[in-house]
Amino acid sequence: MKTRIIAAVALLPLLLLIVLAAPKVFTAILFGAMAAIGAYELLSGTGLVKHFRLNIYSMVMAFWCCLWCGLGLGYSWLLLGILLFWVGLMAEVMLSEMKLGFSKVALCFVAGLVLPMLLASLVRIHSWEKGRHLIFVPFMFAFLSDTGAYFAGLKFGKHKLAPVISPKKTVEGVVGGMAATVVGMLIYCVIMQYAFKMQPNYVFAVFYGLIGSVTSVFGDLCFSVVKRQTGIKDYGNLIPGHGGILDRFDSMMLAGPLAEVMLLLLPLMV
Repeated sequence: MKTRIIAAVALLPLLLLIVLAAPKVFTAILFGAMAAIGAYELLSGTGLVKHFRLNIYSMVMAFWCCLWCGLGLGYSWLLLGILLFWVGLMAEVMLSEMKLGFSKVALCFVAGLVLPMLLASLVRIHSWEKGRHLIFVPFMFAFLSDTGAYFAGLKFGKHKLAPVISPKKTVEGVVGGMAATVVGMLIYCVIMQYAFKMQPNYVFAVFYGLIGSVTSVFGDLCFSVVKRQTGIKDYGNLIPGHGGILDRFDSMMLAGPLAEVMLLLLPLMV
């Protein structure tokens, strides 16, 4: 637990500093690298697709998804990437004389395209005019929900939420995570109003906190399902005390896209 806390204290401020201060293309490269590592963890780390070239194709595509969002390129460039990705995957099936199952191709599409496009929501939000301020929203969804759930579950947890999938999660922990996220969103709005002269909608902020927290928990459970079915404890060991990229950013795969959708449909700031 001590290692986990030290790693979080060291890495989270560094990540936020990069997001807030670095050129936007650098942020796209950073998340592209994270998406590529996540693709490798999902395919090779789980043992689902232990095929070197398929892993490489998926990692390159994952990186391209985030970079494409960051550079603001036209749709044709993304389509070109998908086309080359598909050709590469199916060429491997043909070269294997049909021994390589199509299920592995489908897994590569999830790892190399679907999940990276979800994670790339952070890159898309960051590219907006007020992106450097709004990028805090998905991070609060994921990390405040996780932190609040941990301490509430430790203190009050009695009723298991999903014992087969994630034995440590409790209903009380989820409620604590929701409360922490709502409070965090309200504090964030106060800071935005008085420090940056924005006009936040506090009613929307409460709604954001509730829905964002629940969605983050569900995102976490989604990746726990894969770990249970493949019999692994962590996706990797890149981050001390946390595991791999997917262990730390599992909830962000849904928290990011949700924040993007909510910010577009229910603007939090004027």
